[in-house]
Amino acid sequence: MMLFPIQFTWPYGGRSVFISGSFNRWAELVPMSQVEGAPNVFQAVCAVSHGCHEYKFLVDGEWRHDERQPHKNGEYGIVNTFEALPVPVEVAQVQPRLDVLNSMEVDTGLTHRISAVTLNQAMPRISEEDVQACRHRISVFLAAHTAYELLPESGKVVALDVNLPVKQAFHILSEQGIALAPLWDNCKGKFVGVLSASDFILILRELGNHGSNLTEEELETHTISAWKEGKAYMNRQVDGHGRPIPKHLIYAGSCDNLKDVTLKILQSGVAIVPVIHSPSEDGSFPQLLHLASLSGILKCLCRYFKHCSDSLPVLQLPIYAMPLGTWVPRIGKSSSRPFAMLRPTASLSSALNMLVQARVSSIPIVDDNDSLLDIYSRSDITALAKGRAYTHNLNEMTVYQALQLGQDSNTPYEMRSQRCQMCLRTDTLLKVMEQLANPGVRRLVIVEAGSNRVEGVVSLTDVFRFLLG
Repeated sequence: MMLFPIQFTWPYGGRSVFISGSFNRWAELVPMSQVEGAPNVFQAVCAVSHGCHEYKFLVDGEWRHDERQPHKNGEYGIVNTFEALPVPVEVAQVQPRLDVLNSMEVDTGLTHRISAVTLNQAMPRISEEDVQACRHRISVFLAAHTAYELLPESGKVVALDVNLPVKQAFHILSEQGIALAPLWDNCKGKFVGVLSASDFILILRELGNHGSNLTEEELETHTISAWKEGKAYMNRQVDGHGRPIPKHLIYAGSCDNLKDVTLKILQSGVAIVPVIHSPSEDGSFPQLLHLASLSGILKCLCRYFKHCSDSLPVLQLPIYAMPLGTWVPRIGKSSSRPFAMLRPTASLSSALNMLVQARVSSIPIVDDNDSLLDIYSRSDITALAKGRAYTHNLNEMTVYQALQLGQDSNTPYEMRSQRCQMCLRTDTLLKVMEQLANPGVRRLVIVEAGSNRVEGVVSLTDVFRFLLG
């Protein structure tokens, strides 16, 4: 059965407003959200099938209907009605009264947005032809450009020697403000891997394991090479003779096309791919040119398609209208992908366990109303290198305390939310792409306008999986 989203509006105020109807078999109360700048206006988006539907509002515990919309006597008393058609139709717009909006300072932009999205106006839907056309053009663009075009005019790339002690390596990552670095093996004369924040998370969990062979004292001298070998044993990545199986470095050449680089990142599940100039026959060493990321590739896409986005209608659609991101499960509905959130008082150990078990790169930190306060990412783990914070009991350290380690101690906690990159469910795909193309941004938290209540997360990986199909 095909479903498409319909936005409902209750413009008469209330403390708590819900909607229910035949579209969900009257079995679910869908909460409606207050519109920012218009305290008497509540809205909700529901998935609706084609056909005629009845619905009603539950306002402060009392069932009510909107007298200004079509209504009739039904099984549940007087109910509103509407018909969802297979194709979008022109619908007479309902202009909100100023006394209904209860605000003399509502700007014309907001008034336009409220009146333009009427009760039974179909939300944008994706045409399969448009999706395929968009994917084809993006695929052609990526295949026609190379990794060399990602190189900045100036910059630096940090690499670590495999014989460095692990503790020193993570101090370097913290001081440089980076979450990972390629590894150089001088004996082999080549780059052999990457040390990332995920390694530090596994080390901290191993330190907290009473049966572990790795102690805090050994961390002072334990080399990166020894850790990688031990990690292989932990993951049972050994051959028939019990020897660790070396993992091959996933990298790209400067002449590799961007589509191949993107697929390498997506298929291997890594955050970056080193761009390496291979040695020539004169016996010179490989040269590390750049760390290619989805963010850099997306920046190229946005720069090219920004001024011709009208020819790609998919880029102008809101993100909720497409299969994109991970969303908070709705009442009565299951989610195929887990969605993790934590309170700031949660223990750091629980956050690290969640990052590993849920296989996510970040966790929104929320208050008791599920409003966004902050976000804890894998990259934040390197802040524990400061002052040997990793020697503390991670069950006793809270997420709030861990986040403070990476911040100026004089910064108010409320101001930290400014570093959280957010978007709205109604933002267009192009707008989301432009935000994700900024350096250091790997995901956006989707929030409800006004309340900042978390609705989902959309990542770079989500966007590229959708764009490349």
